[in-house]
Amino acid sequence: MTLRDLSNYRPNVGVVLFNADGRVWLGRRAKTPGPFNWQFPQGGVDEGEDLEAAARRELREETGVTSVEFLARTDEWISYDFPDEAAGPKAWRGFKGQKQMWFAFRLTGPDSEIDLFADDEVEFEDWRWGELSEAVDLIVPFKRPAYEAVVQAFKHLAE
Repeated sequence: MTLRDLSNYRPNVGVVLFNADGRVWLGRRAKTPGPFNWQFPQGGVDEGEDLEAAARRELREETGVTSVEFLARTDEWISYDFPDEAAGPKAWRGFKGQKQMWFAFRLTGPDSEIDLFADDEVEFEDWRWGELSEAVDLIVPFKRPAYEAVVQAFKHLAE
């Protein structure tokens, strides 16, 4: 197996938040037209930041959630390339794509803890609980292979 050179990929974390019933948190991206505008929380890693700390920070910033227990994380980076037509934010400039370490957490607090306006930068305008497997069909097409890998990595947690 040839290892992919990920040196030109932006470090990122992703979070799959499970509830007690094994369903996952799905968020509809703010100001993003459908149909492929639902995804899991994710975001960049600050220089020198611990990956799990970054995942917890992104989850708090994007959903308001802090009451979680760690379940699992992917063993390796999961990457995707930015499509040519995606100009992307400044953070993307100079990168071929993103490499993501994914974390699975279980919500230990009530659903009422979820606050999409917890941070000044609102990432999501709606959310719902769903099946882990359906996330692949809801995400933008260029991220689908990454989401398929995430579903494969965490499917045992949804059973």
